[in-house]
Amino acid sequence: MTKIIDGVKTIDLEIHADVRGSFVEFFRQSWLPTDHPALQGNVSRSTSGVLRGMHFHRRQWDYWFVVSGTAFVALVDLRAGSPTERVPMTLRLAADEPRGLFIPSGVAHGFLAESDTVLGYLLDRYFDGSDEFGFAWNDPNLGIDWPTTDPILSDRDRANPSLAKALEDPVPYATILG
Repeated sequence: MTKIIDGVKTIDLEIHADVRGSFVEFFRQSWLPTDHPALQGNVSRSTSGVLRGMHFHRRQWDYWFVVSGTAFVALVDLRAGSPTERVPMTLRLAADEPRGLFIPSGVAHGFLAESDTVLGYLLDRYFDGSDEFGFAWNDPNLGIDWPTTDPILSDRDRANPSLAKALEDPVPYATILG
């Protein structure tokens, strides 16, 4: 059984379907356990086999929802003193069973597109790379049971250090961007 990370919240979303198609309300600020409102929305498109992660923020929360496809999601609590500190958690998000996923700041996240996947996400900070950090998706000290051993990775994700190194000497993504 996967342990639930403290502060992570999944929200079951309802599909309203009729002969014309369907409608899903994917977000309400009141659903989230935070007073910080969403300020930026993004869409990520990934072909099957792409793995994005592991990434983390010290100040920013994320809210994810899958628009199409299926994503295997991995989370790790990096918050010092949290009751679930260093606990990994995995789950699947799929468009045909819609759920929102709230990821608090300090919780690392990544996902594997198990099919061509469109992921929408909201943030409570404007992205500039200064609060974007990463570590190796397959760090053996975490014990995440990814459903692949050979994902398609970005150059950045391929070069990410171990979690221990990332926490010891964090390099923000803004530095990599130049």
